[in-house]
Amino acid sequence: MNTESVINLEDLRQMAMGDVAALDAPTLARLQYEAAESMNRAKLVKELLDGVLSRKYADKAALMRTEAGKDFGTVRFSDGDVQVVADLPKRPHWDQKRLSDLFDRIRKAGEDPQEYMDVDYKVPESKFKAWPSQIRSAFEGARTVKAGKPTFKLSVKDEQEIAA
Repeated sequence: MNTESVINLEDLRQMAMGDVAALDAPTLARLQYEAAESMNRAKLVKELLDGVLSRKYADKAALMRTEAGKDFGTVRFSDGDVQVVADLPKRPHWDQKRLSDLFDRIRKAGEDPQEYMDVDYKVPESKFKAWPSQIRSAFEGARTVKAGKPTFKLSVKDEQEIAA
């Protein structure tokens, strides 16, 4: 294939899906690798910019939140002709053991704990697979297995792996 007919990522954006699917496997492997590298570069640039913006505006935003009497949330201010919206979201984390104890206390007091709490039971697949069959069979009726998003990793034979 000569260099004039080499498909690049920009060309790919303009192509119909069927035309892309018709490309040979080595070309698809190269494009997959290039797309992953492009994403990695973009992620690094975004992280750099996020760090720069935090360095430039975090102190002012924190001062404005303090003046407003809040620890979290959104503040707005201007930097010349640019409006800056600085958000510091609240991300609560709950102690699961304490919540379980509170759930039991509420139930023992004769109230419905689900009036106060949402409960989401989960079983890690690694634990489920490690259980003895009699325990596993008791849980199987509560378990549904759905397919995740399929992935494909392409590598060219006799060359270094090209993968996303």
